Amino acid sequence: MPARKRKVTYPPARTANQRPSRYGAGPEAPAVRPTVAAINLNAAAGQKNLSVGDRVRIIGGGLYSGEAAVIERFAGGVIPAAFVRTESGHTRQVRTIDLEPITAEG
Repeated sequence: MPARKRKVTYPPARTANQRPSRYGAGPEAPAVRPTVAAINLNAAAGQKNLSVGDRVRIIGGGLYSGEAAVIERFAGGVIPAAFVRTESGHTRQVRTIDLEPITAEG
């Protein structure tokens, strides 16, 4: 008597256990990662009314926010920046949109 034929088994389909789709690929709102930096697109315009030697106040966020400084030189680039020396003697590079001219009083 001939041997019985073995039952044919196939491996499970690759689509049987589909992974969830990536964020932003479907109709749901894209998730915002907490480590992503917010970019101010208006920073590329800079400020045109500043020159070397002007007294300015740093209005952006950061360690020297609100401190008065003097512009030492300008740094070119996609986002205009200036090197300023603060009243405490520290030199920092600051975007020009984060600088506010101090008007001469008196």
